[in-house]
Amino acid sequence: MPKIHFEPLLFCLAWAVLAVAGAVFYNIWAGVLLSFGLLLVLMPASALILTRMEDFKFERQVRWGILILAGLALAVWIKTRS
Repeated sequence: MPKIHFEPLLFCLAWAVLAVAGAVFYNIWAGVLLSFGLLLVLMPASALILTRMEDFKFERQVRWGILILAGLALAVWIKTRS
């Protein structure tokens, strides 16, 4: 059985929690937009960093940074809408 890498697993769980939080606290479309919107931003950013720099640590920092910014943006958006 292959070794489980906990950092990517934690990242996927955080991404899913963020999408579900958008759906629960605002509406289902916010969750869908968070899920697919982040997909359209994160995947090209990761691919660009890994193909040009081959720096896994920097890619991980950028990936988590984008996810944190999306979470903060969701929190501000929910706070201002209520």
